[in-house]
Amino acid sequence: MRRLNAADVSAVSLQFPVTLICLSHLRWNFVWQRPQHLLSRAASNYDVLFLEEPIFQRGVKPRIEWRTESSGVQIGVPVLPEGSTPTAVTLMQRKLIDETLSRKPSGKLALWYYTPMALPFTLHLRPDICIYDNMDELSLFRGASPRLVALERRLFQRADVVFTGGQSLYEAKRSKHRNIHAFPSSIDASHFRIARLKRPAPEDQAHIKKPRLGFFGVIDERFDVDLLARTAELRPEWQFVMIGPVVKIDPEILPKRDNIHWLGGKTYEELPSYLSGWDLGVMPFAINEATRFISPTKTPEFLAAGIPVVSTPIRDVVRPYGEQGLVEIASTPEEVVGRADVLLQRPRDEWLRNVDAHLSRMSWDRTWAAMRREIDQLLTRAPRHTSTPARTGE
Repeated sequence: MRRLNAADVSAVSLQFPVTLICLSHLRWNFVWQRPQHLLSRAASNYDVLFLEEPIFQRGVKPRIEWRTESSGVQIGVPVLPEGSTPTAVTLMQRKLIDETLSRKPSGKLALWYYTPMALPFTLHLRPDICIYDNMDELSLFRGASPRLVALERRLFQRADVVFTGGQSLYEAKRSKHRNIHAFPSSIDASHFRIARLKRPAPEDQAHIKKPRLGFFGVIDERFDVDLLARTAELRPEWQFVMIGPVVKIDPEILPKRDNIHWLGGKTYEELPSYLSGWDLGVMPFAINEATRFISPTKTPEFLAAGIPVVSTPIRDVVRPYGEQGLVEIASTPEEVVGRADVLLQRPRDEWLRNVDAHLSRMSWDRTWAAMRREIDQLLTRAPRHTSTPARTGE
């Protein structure tokens, strides 16, 4: 029931192998964000298996297709028969996990959940520790399962430690668990700082005139398309560059104007080249239930790239970034235009010094080090299993 300072701390030295299975609702290659940053680092300490949601194909024998990333994280995609009932899907996934664990050496087992929806096919496991990284309030997202709230209550009962993806989510959930810690979005500053240098313009951005105001991230129900459309209408000479996959909304509702450019998804490695050519960043998040607890990773990423930002009043952006003058906050198209006008004229030297001072206290390395300390302390206290079958059983 406390908030940890994600300082650079040393973890306990473990004398046994650890298999960490992450259960995720996100695809590893969808966008590079919190799970990828953390688990790529975890792979230096543990045997990390990242299990995605299943895909369905006609007439297949149930299996998990595995591949290994350069970080050492093993990505598993269950492939299940098309037309399977929900009950059959649960039983098949349960069997596939058991088969996977039977091939692992004796040691300790950690389950890391990003979604409570994975509980039905993992409840039979008896891990040494259970971790819930509560990155978002998934129950408020469009299309959320009506079972999610009840399953999350059960996951809180099962978890040994809970991490939250932002301060506001921590404040909403801290009464639900005895061992909960806030770990807001962090930053790989060196990766995005490359954008401060002059970079070759990507082919699909080179022809776009300036000034360029850009956004990158998932474009879904959290994105305020009307705000973007009205802002672009108010300043037809400004060019708005939108990068990211469009999901859960009809692409036809995206505003179509000569000064709005939808460039689609880009890789994490490509982002600095795009940001290098932007004059300002915009974060036109809708103010709705889906954004109530978000802590956008792109906030410190914009800042590390040296790009001033105008954001709608998302709570975890207002505090601390807005309060410290690092990000401008605007609620209406007129306010966005007014803040952006000021930023386009403002000298950046002092602002960049303040940005760098703030970011110097943040890194995914430090966040993972603090998380790992909590995990390893729990692992050392957990009784050691001496055989694989001890990990399972109702």
